[in-house]
Amino acid sequence: MATLSMPTAVAAASSWGSELLLALESGASPQPPLAAARQRAARALADRPLPSRRQEAWRFTDIAPLLAITPAQLPPATTVPATLPSVTPGVVRLVLDGHGDPLAGVSMPAGIEAIPAADLEALLQESSTDRGEDRGANGASNHAAARAGSEAPWSGLLAAATAGQILALRVRGVVEPTLELVSDAASAEGVMPLRLLLILEPEARLELLQVHRASAASLTTVLLEARLGAGARLSHGLIAQGGGAAVLLADLAVEQDPDSHYAFTSVVAGWALSRLEPRVLQSGGGATTRLRSLQRVDGRQIADQHSQVRFEGPEGELDQLHKVIADGAGRSVFNGAVAVPRAAQRTDAVQLSRSLLLSDRARIDTKPQLEIVADDVKCAHGATVSRLQSEELFYLQSRGIAAANASRLLLRGYCGEVLRELPAAATIWQPLAMVLAEEAPRP
Repeated sequence: MATLSMPTAVAAASSWGSELLLALESGASPQPPLAAARQRAARALADRPLPSRRQEAWRFTDIAPLLAITPAQLPPATTVPATLPSVTPGVVRLVLDGHGDPLAGVSMPAGIEAIPAADLEALLQESSTDRGEDRGANGASNHAAARAGSEAPWSGLLAAATAGQILALRVRGVVEPTLELVSDAASAEGVMPLRLLLILEPEARLELLQVHRASAASLTTVLLEARLGAGARLSHGLIAQGGGAAVLLADLAVEQDPDSHYAFTSVVAGWALSRLEPRVLQSGGGATTRLRSLQRVDGRQIADQHSQVRFEGPEGELDQLHKVIADGAGRSVFNGAVAVPRAAQRTDAVQLSRSLLLSDRARIDTKPQLEIVADDVKCAHGATVSRLQSEELFYLQSRGIAAANASRLLLRGYCGEVLRELPAAATIWQPLAMVLAEEAPRP
């Protein structure tokens, strides 16, 4: 993977973005409620410089793999990919390709309904991402993140400007089955833009599993906006399995009302470039956020996660753990921003970044970023970068376990702390084999 010089990278990025937007303008018309929103996002995107290492948020991330993607939308899938595993009991699966209606022919469980076009249009009118602002999911403009003038991530804007379809769902009560959202670009080349909107009414319960896969020179862009009403609970897993020159850009904007609970666990491996940006706004205090993430990089892969959590009321909680396995000449980037303004007294926030280096050529950049103004809080952070412990390896080998198997056992234990928090429905996707690059059959 070639690394572009700074001026060349900036010029190439500008050209790539313009070509993509022009290609989409000449393609199929977007879903009616989405047309105006896409135009707003395209205007905001045109005013925003494309990512480069001149920007602090992209300083450690080489976008050369992105610029190698053909700037044209993937064609509609004619069939469900044959490589998908069978749907397990207790799971409702929706297959996304950026074109067709994923709800067609699917019997949705009690408690989940599509948001009507009229309501959706009003929600999208307020969307902050479409305007390049960061207001929290569902676009409530009175939130402090907007007043602070922060910007929505470029990746979210790109998804909003290119998505021709949106899956918009409202959740009421307790939904028993796991909702599984799957995209698989397989060996196709081009761009697959996906946009999702979830509204959880007060006291609603939902378990959600996202799965994104690709194995060729394609770009999967994802914008997910979720609003959790008071007392709602969302257990959210994401498995992203890449291969070859595939690129993933995912922006997840979640807004939590008081007493809500959001648990997000992500597992990412195999992409030439991946960037995951979970953004959480606790809008009224008293909410709980639990974030777990695991990345694996090898070869010359780049895995980047920039998370943001902002507390806007008292007595909010955050428990965040980010783990990395870096091998070959891979590069991992983590930036964890936590904002605790004066209104967020008695916040309890813990953030830990733990990274394993398996190669002298791999590189890990990790940056906890806590901004604390409130004076009555419990906030802690830590970051470690280490290798497999020689004492543990020696102990296992002294019991007759070969060196390679001993290393694999330790890596399995290292991964398990995150993997066990995925929804049970994740098992068929073999996340451990994916992360450790084990010889397991691809489902």
